[in-house]
Parts: sequence; structure tokens; C-alpha cells
Amino acid sequence: MIDGEREFVEYVSARLPSLHRTAFLMCGDAHLADDVVQQTITALYVNWRKVSRADNVDAYVHRMLVHKLVDEKRLSWAKVRLFGSTPEPERPVTPHDEVAERDSLVAALAHLPRGQRTVLVLRFLCDLSLTDTAAAMGCSEGNVKSQTARALVAIRQVLAVTEMAGRNSR
Repeated sequence: MIDGEREFVEYVSARLPSLHRTAFLMCGDAHLADDVVQQTITALYVNWRKVSRADNVDAYVHRMLVHKLVDEKRLSWAKVRLFGSTPEPERPVTPHDEVAERDSLVAALAHLPRGQRTVLVLRFLCDLSLTDTAAAMGCSEGNVKSQTARALVAIRQVLAVTEMAGRNSR
């Protein structure tokens, strides 16, 4: 195996779970996340020599991931949802249940516009800096700040409504 290929395999092996989690949190669909991560890894392999020389490889790859997700969402067939069977009904939320908390967070993220969802995932779940988030999203740091502020207000409102609905159903 060539050194560049070995570096690529080591990098992807170490980052694959994180990339998949990031993609899932940005799009809310595990199958779409798989597709986007695969497309990102393919593009990364093709451009590995250039990417591996970047100052911050992780930020570069996150930017590639964001671009692949945007490209995927632009395709018209991505709007079609086919189900082999009737979807499972949502399970009731129980207090202090980590899975329920995760599910409510993912559901709340799904209510946000793509830019706000992306900024929250990159900043708080991937722990990217303001500069790295701006680079990944291809926008200014000021834009990241304002998107973050709007997204936090919006997600707090969604989570508050969800919490109130949970209390009323008891």
C-alpha cells in the first residue's frame, strides 16, 4: 500500500463514526447520511493529496460533507420517500431516558432550517471552532454567529413546545 493510501485509510477509519453522526444530525435520515458520507469519502479519496496538505484536514472534510449534503438535497428524487411498510409509531417519551432525549433533540433539529441545523451540529456536536465552522459552511464568522443565535432561540422554542406537550399527555 502506498503511503498516501495508508494515510487516507487511517484517517477515514478514525473519522468514519464521527462523519456519519455529523451527517445524520444534519439531515435526520440515516440512509441519506450513509449516502452523503460515502460520497464525501469518495471525493476525499480522489482529492486526498490536496486535502492532506490542508492546515486543518477535519475542517476541510466537514466542508466537503456539508457540500455533499447540499448537493444531495438539491436532487429532486431526494424529496421522494418510499416505505416498504408502514412506519413505526413514535414511542412515548419517558423522563430521563437518554434515547428519548436524543430522539427529541434530533426531532427538534429537523424543525430548523438547514443552515441553522448545520451550524448547531458543527459548533456544538462536532465541537468545531467559530472559524472552522465558517470555513466548513463557506460563510463569514459573523454569519455563523447570527445563525447560531437564531438557531438556539428556535431550538429552545421547539424543545419547550415538545416538553409542554409531554407534560400535558401525562
